[in-house]
Amino acid sequence: MIIALVLAMSAVDVRPAQIAGHSLEVCDNKPVYMIVSGPTHDRQRMLAYGKAIAESGLYRQLGGYYINVPAPLATFEGTPPKGLANLIVRFPCLANAKAFWFSKTYQESIVPLRQNPPAGDYLVTVYPEAALPAYMSGKVGDAGYSHDFGGTTATTAASPVGDLQRP
Repeated sequence: MIIALVLAMSAVDVRPAQIAGHSLEVCDNKPVYMIVSGPTHDRQRMLAYGKAIAESGLYRQLGGYYINVPAPLATFEGTPPKGLANLIVRFPCLANAKAFWFSKTYQESIVPLRQNPPAGDYLVTVYPEAALPAYMSGKVGDAGYSHDFGGTTATTAASPVGDLQRP
């Protein structure tokens, strides 16, 4: 499932534009992780939802990408609920995670694909990336972004947090 979504995401290119009702925010280049966690009830609808996210180009434009495959590889303690999914999406900053979440495209065209009735019961939270511990220095990459996903120099100018429109 996730591989198909990643492949579909790479096929669309869009550019950011402001959405009414949301002010511009500065992308501070402090990566965040959006964690979507909970049981999936309707896998087929969630596959369609994931495909719609990929085809929208929102992740591609905003620097969002999947960190993991949402199904557990192993369980070391406890019994996970049937259909448990934990999906982690990395964004270059909180402003870009908000731009995705509050975009008109996502809210009006994509979210309804997983609602009424719910295709899953999910909790969606966002966490800052932890600093690399000194003992890991030189042993792993810095996982930094080398592309500006804010439309301007993210450290010095406001980044659009609105809807994304096709060029």
